[in-house]
Amino acid sequence: MKRETIRVWFLVHKWTSLICTLFLLMLCLTGLPLIFHDEIDLATGDHIPLSGPASSSDDPALLPLDTMVEKALALRPGEVPLFMGFANDSPLLTVTTGPTPDAAERDMTLLLFDRATGATIGDPDRKGITDFLLQLHTDMFLGLPGMLFLGTMGLLFVLSLISGTILYAPFMRKLDFGTLRLGRSRRLIWLDWHNLLGIVALAWMCVVGITGILNAFATPIADNWRTTALADMTGAHRGEGALPPERYGSLDRAMASARKALPGSNPQFIGFPGGSFSTDRHYAVFFQGKSALTKELLTPALIDAETGALVDVRPMPVSMKALQLSRPLHFGDYGGLPLKLLWATLDIFLIIVLGSGVYLWLGHGKRRSPPAAAGDTRTAVVPAEPAP
Repeated sequence: MKRETIRVWFLVHKWTSLICTLFLLMLCLTGLPLIFHDEIDLATGDHIPLSGPASSSDDPALLPLDTMVEKALALRPGEVPLFMGFANDSPLLTVTTGPTPDAAERDMTLLLFDRATGATIGDPDRKGITDFLLQLHTDMFLGLPGMLFLGTMGLLFVLSLISGTILYAPFMRKLDFGTLRLGRSRRLIWLDWHNLLGIVALAWMCVVGITGILNAFATPIADNWRTTALADMTGAHRGEGALPPERYGSLDRAMASARKALPGSNPQFIGFPGGSFSTDRHYAVFFQGKSALTKELLTPALIDAETGALVDVRPMPVSMKALQLSRPLHFGDYGGLPLKLLWATLDIFLIIVLGSGVYLWLGHGKRRSPPAAAGDTRTAVVPAEPAP
């Protein structure tokens, strides 16, 4: 590779890294405890206690869905149902209500029920430490602008990984893989650690970076799905006015229609008419598979909210499938404790890589490199901070 080409890639690596580093450090530091969010919630008492035995969402011993909606609206008079969520290995059920079918998230109320008894459980307004960390990690409490900003930082991060990888080969051509020149200056030692940990964790950093970008752009991805695929599913009702809440039909009848269309699947949640995941006239029942992979992929069944008749069932487009798979992959949240420990170790590696990169940059202006000794090209091949 020509020296001028190397210099161009070095500048790309340097500035993409510097621009995003502080935000990536924040994401790494908040993401580390979020990897263990289940364990932290259990230790701090922020988990949801259940009184009923483990059961599937179609257990006939559980209370009807219509009954659960009535209980939720009795607690929130004057509001309408927006979402209903299921835990398919327990009797847990959530109902989200709001003042109008298109209520903003800040106006929604989440109610938790034990469907075995009909009793409310937990404190809907209680926010644990992991809730705080998740919002900071997701949007820095800035909503959609914060998500899009962090997504842009993710793009810069991936670009810094690409440029660092391109620079790694010419930098290491005179060195064995994993070389740490411990007898040299502190700056050179940190450069070697920066390069070694960066290349070891490269694949993981690419995975976390790309999945983080997908999650950050979740809102525009979902908006595109609603205006295209979901709109195409509305069939004969396309263009008709919104169905008022007083005309909503039986939710149990709608669920029966949806289960018949998607046998062997479990419902994850229901979007009521007028919400962000349904149309103005339909229940949208989202089903997940039962295997480790298919449980992350959702398939919506669109049900006429007034009659309970099935309108359409259609797989999600590739963009939505990628988004659904990226969420658990981003936090290593699908392989149990061993995968979480691996994710945490690699997260610490990335923190060291970012911190060493800042250290190398801060010290760059204080150092004047002497000419390389004759025959020694190990530190003169590229500028001082070339690797990922």
